[in-house]
Order: sequence, then structure tokens, then C-alpha cells
Amino acid sequence: MTRIKPQNVKPLSDYFLEIEFSNGEKRKFDCHPYLNGDWFSELLDLEKFYSVRVSGNTIEWAGGQDICPDCLYDNSL
Repeated sequence: MTRIKPQNVKPLSDYFLEIEFSNGEKRKFDCHPYLNGDWFSELLDLEKFYSVRVSGNTIEWAGGQDICPDCLYDNSL
């Protein structure tokens, strides 16, 4: 079975991401549950949040924060 992975990511307002996956689907991912704690709370700075990009099989921010590709797909609408 081929893993579904992000092909493109676009930051949206209110800490949501629009992600286009390798199966052609576009989905919205809510980052709010991840913004607690020292590591991900840096993304509350919108400049850092908007630095998101596709990296390998997942997405990544400039500070090195990333989210499992399965989690991105399974928890997006």
C-alpha cells in the first residue's frame, strides 16, 4: 500500500493548513491541538507558522517542527 503524503501546503488564517495530498485530495488541517508546549508554541508567531513547507513525506516549519503524514491525512477534513 502506498502512503498518502502531502504534495503542497498552504497556511490559512486561524492556524489551519490547506494540504494537497498525493492522491489528489485537498484537505484542511487544524493545527490548534499542536500549539501547546514549548516545541509547537513557537508557531503561535504567525511569521513562523507561515514558514511551513513540504519536506520529504511530511510538512515542516522553519524551526524543525513536523507532523506525521498519516496524522495529517487522518485528522484533516
